[in-house]
Amino acid sequence: MQSQHYGVWPKGLPHSLPPSEFSVFQNLLASARKYPETLAVSYYGRGLQYMDLLQDVRSIAGFLHQEFGIQRKDRVAIYMQNAPQFIIAYYAILAANAVIVPISPMFKRAELAHILRDSGATALIHGEELSIEVAAVKDEFQDLDLLSTSYSEYAPANAGLGIQDNGLQSLEPDHAVNWPDALALNCPPPEHICGPDDWCIVPYSSGTSGRPKGCLHTHSSVNATIYAYPGWVGIEDGSRILATLPFCHVTGMQHSMNLPILTGSTIYLMTRWNAETAANIIETERIQHWRSITTMMIDFLSLPGIEDRDLSSLQAIGGGGAQMPKGVAQKMEDLIGLDYIEAYGLTETMAPTHINPIQAPRKQCLGIPIFDVDCRVIDLGTNEEIGASQTGEIVTHAPQVFQGYWQRPEETSAAFIEIDGKKFFRTGDIGYYDEQGYFYFVDRLKRMINVSGLKVWPAEVEAILHGHPDIAEACVVADEDPRSGEAARAVIVPAQGLATLEVEALRAWCKENMAAYKVPRRFEFRSELPRGAAGKVLWKDL
Repeated sequence: MQSQHYGVWPKGLPHSLPPSEFSVFQNLLASARKYPETLAVSYYGRGLQYMDLLQDVRSIAGFLHQEFGIQRKDRVAIYMQNAPQFIIAYYAILAANAVIVPISPMFKRAELAHILRDSGATALIHGEELSIEVAAVKDEFQDLDLLSTSYSEYAPANAGLGIQDNGLQSLEPDHAVNWPDALALNCPPPEHICGPDDWCIVPYSSGTSGRPKGCLHTHSSVNATIYAYPGWVGIEDGSRILATLPFCHVTGMQHSMNLPILTGSTIYLMTRWNAETAANIIETERIQHWRSITTMMIDFLSLPGIEDRDLSSLQAIGGGGAQMPKGVAQKMEDLIGLDYIEAYGLTETMAPTHINPIQAPRKQCLGIPIFDVDCRVIDLGTNEEIGASQTGEIVTHAPQVFQGYWQRPEETSAAFIEIDGKKFFRTGDIGYYDEQGYFYFVDRLKRMINVSGLKVWPAEVEAILHGHPDIAEACVVADEDPRSGEAARAVIVPAQGLATLEVEALRAWCKENMAAYKVPRRFEFRSELPRGAAGKVLWKDL
């Protein structure tokens, strides 16, 4: 293991942490026993204490087990926005010894159907506003058990969530169970028998195959990053944490949900991002920790009168997913007096493998490898390890690395390389480290497009576009965008007999079949796509 970064290692922290001996559910169990009356969640002013959170978790776990027949290793999907029900559903699935499949609420019917089909999920817990998308795929998944919920069930009347609840009018009444009815049954939970090596969660990470791939994580790999956070970012028991990142993605899930629960802290939860609401919560609730993304920070810093708000309670701010522009980071430092701590991780590593040391952070830097992370750089041609300041593919050996891609043994095998007798995950990211062990991102080996920190994989968007009856071929590439960093552009060859397509109708079709951030910002029409001698589309030429 390399050790250059030990020279800037946070003082007082060990270089290694003991491996997890517990399941992720047991983190909640411990905090509820230790801090029963502490506020676990504050949802627009309405609170939920740890003892009440655990009670609802147990009730939903019992319902899943008794009414839906959920057993050990069964997959249960969560398809909703940030809400107390997401947290309850997450821990209830684990309490029932089952496996979580998080699905982004931004996903539409084609994406939803693929993940349900691929994961083999037997039950789906969803927000009512997404019932139309659920109804659109129900014919294919007639045996799928449904539990639906309205976020207003845990919010005060004046919360102003701004979410249109479509309710269940588009579903047959017997197709779904309402959340309050499930709680009212008060079913006792099954005995929790999962340990660190059991399956925990299968978040989906897109790849060059054109469809998202499930990343199989154990309780041990999930706990590896949960346990790493407190000491590194300075979160103590009973902290106040603002949650604005989506829980369906690993950074928000780990830092803003699982970490607070581990430490008996309070999650101040927002369903939809709103800069004014975030500023009010920080000021009135004296928020100490907040993890965000670049676009959120730009909105926040652009608020009229933000310089007059009392943000003095903040002790640490940071994020990942996309590099923070130097100008924005400097403005933030001038306003709040804190460095923006950047980090690096992937769905395959359950959030961070690298974080900037609090006492010596660098701007536009991935940070240094955290506890027990052995990170190297290999040559792009030979796969041989290379040294400092040499650019190549970043590879990682760490306790938070996933077990492999769900039901994809060949792709799992290709994702790892052996170095010094250890398996290293090939991140597909190109970068380098300097003499002090700080890592820097240079480019992407894969074709991923970064839209406000959210990953858009061209092959996945192309696969959906090819389902349009008037499209013969499509190639998706990245355009620079002043706000989101990058945006997708679709270069389309219309079906025979058509010279072009009506753009707004095509955009509307895309919005029905894929998440909004994946919808191409621009559409370009050509009679053919450029190809090389082997017949492959020369996407770089576009």
